[in-house]
Amino acid sequence: MKHLFLSLMFALGGVSLAHTAVTAVSPAQGATVAAPQAVRLTFSEPIELRFSTLRVMALPAGQTAQVAAQKALSQSAESAALASRAHKTTGLAAQVSVPLKPGLKPGLYVVAWKLLSEDGHPVTGLSTFRVK
Repeated sequence: MKHLFLSLMFALGGVSLAHTAVTAVSPAQGATVAAPQAVRLTFSEPIELRFSTLRVMALPAGQTAQVAAQKALSQSAESAALASRAHKTTGLAAQVSVPLKPGLKPGLYVVAWKLLSEDGHPVTGLSTFRVK
């Protein structure tokens, strides 16, 4: 009984220590699609939009997705270098739709995020998709 109690304590305690995760990205990682109008990210819990950055950028030839993601995150939301447009930046949300500029050219794109979860922990990541 004592072991069962300790096991439950550790199992339930792990849930409270978990940080926000991106549970879905559309277009999906590695997908080849017609030019989408938006990129959607879904999170395991709401994120604080005011302290979160989501950007989409064409992947320059010869550059890794990681380098392009860092570059995209450093751009202002209105930057001409980005494929994404400015979007809602206040409140909490468990899903965010990032509008894209019309007429995306064929090529590889990187979706980069730097989030602040509701529990105050930063979460970064990236995903890529190809426009045909």
